[in-house]
Amino acid sequence: MGRFIEGELQQVLRLQITLYACRERLLAATDPEALHDLRIALRKLRSLLRPLRGVPACDALQQQAAELGRISGPLRDLEVLLAHLQGLGMRDAVDLRQSRLLEGYAALLADDALPALFAALDQWPQLWRHAATDAELRGLRKQVKRRLAKQQRRLGEALADPAHDRHRLRLLIKRVRYGAEAYPQLSGLSAQPLARLKAAQSALGDWHDLLQWLQRAEQEADLAACVDTWRTALQTAEERADQALLAL
Repeated sequence: MGRFIEGELQQVLRLQITLYACRERLLAATDPEALHDLRIALRKLRSLLRPLRGVPACDALQQQAAELGRISGPLRDLEVLLAHLQGLGMRDAVDLRQSRLLEGYAALLADDALPALFAALDQWPQLWRHAATDAELRGLRKQVKRRLAKQQRRLGEALADPAHDRHRLRLLIKRVRYGAEAYPQLSGLSAQPLARLKAAQSALGDWHDLLQWLQRAEQEADLAACVDTWRTALQTAEERADQALLAL
């Protein structure tokens, strides 16, 4: 196998080990960062695989990683909210949601998505090697470079749109940033634009969290005391996000 093909294999194998470790940390139920680290590893895996879409050896693994990312997202959102409420000293609200969080961990560990991902990871090296042997991966490096460039063009077009949607921009920024981190030699992005992408993603993330919390408060009465503060913070977050987007 060529250096690029072998490098892909090694990166996925390293992420597989990380994911196994995160699962064990979740099972132990003593590590508050286990889910966060699991989702970071999933994000890195999906960022590696996204430019490889259409390669049969990668499609099943990408699908399983996306599914686990989907079902674990709301649980991570709850973790972030709990940390915020703890910072506000809202002990009753924290206690009420802590049990939901523990139930969520148990449900995630019992879900079929986790063993399905590990089964796909176990099968992937052989599929990848066969694809390389059968010349199915010829020209893959150029394909990845083209797709990374296409992601960057889409982001540029969205940023230039006066009626841009912050939700869509947040998604596009994440894809461009994580794609560049997965393929630093192919992205063409230097440290400065990457730093600006990170800053914009962080600002949009704060805005997104506040928006979600205000939506929760419409259904969860014990959060009503936070609404005025969150609305004020949302306005500030919107301004910060727009400034960060201008820097891009």
